[in-house]
Amino acid sequence: MTRVSVRRGVLYVSVAAAAWGTGGAAGSLLFQSAGLGPVGVSLWRYLLGAVFLLTLVRRRPRLDSRILLVGVGMAVYQTAYFGAISLSGVAVATVVTMGATPVFTALGGRLFLGERLDRVGAVCVSAALAGLILLTAAGAVPAEGTLEEGTLAGIGLGLVSAAGYAAVTLHSRRHHDDPYGTAVGGFAVGALCLAPFALVDGVLPHITLPTVGLLVYLGAVPTALAYGLYFRSLSALKATTVSVISLGEAVGAAALGVLVFGERLTVLTTAGCLVLLGAVIVLTVHERG
Repeated sequence: MTRVSVRRGVLYVSVAAAAWGTGGAAGSLLFQSAGLGPVGVSLWRYLLGAVFLLTLVRRRPRLDSRILLVGVGMAVYQTAYFGAISLSGVAVATVVTMGATPVFTALGGRLFLGERLDRVGAVCVSAALAGLILLTAAGAVPAEGTLEEGTLAGIGLGLVSAAGYAAVTLHSRRHHDDPYGTAVGGFAVGALCLAPFALVDGVLPHITLPTVGLLVYLGAVPTALAYGLYFRSLSALKATTVSVISLGEAVGAAALGVLVFGERLTVLTTAGCLVLLGAVIVLTVHERG
């Protein structure tokens, strides 16, 4: 496998984050138009992602204990994230899941991989979390100022998703010899884990042209492309660095909301975007240096 430079690793995870920024919106639209729940959407995402990546890479996945762990982790965190969206909305799910992920990853990286955050890295993580909170502040708390039971359940699922994502990141950072095989194998194992639950919850979508287009897009861009690049970047970058740069997904999601769904940028949202992007850029330059 050709060695990935730090500069290219940063590019890979940045592109992955931009692609992931569209995944939540696509999943939310599928909830409404396809008649699928979180498990069904996740199952189709992994199945189509595996097909697309196999077509491009043409490499048979290796199913060993490492891949099994990745697949189980992917099944848990993806379904928990979509479940959080369905219960508490995109804003709450995003701020909890993405905000907790770099914290879990930094702690796990220190304990299990011996990765240490220097002063610049710690400041960037803190700034990125602050920017994420500002970015999603408008939709993260109900207007009446109280959290409903569904919102609390969504927060719980968001934390489960963050823990699963951090675990997959740390595990893949330690074993990064075959990133594309890891992605394809993870998709396959994740789909197998989800299949029994999807059969109960509903696995067949309402077939319309927009639904098919959304499923194909979800499988190709935020899944096959993004995860292929994400696993590749872990061969060059620290796990915590990857998780922080991935927070750029929230900025992409905000931009998509403005450009496609006609949402308005508030002062808090704009400030959050700038702070988050600034933290990502500083950490990127620091990592490359």
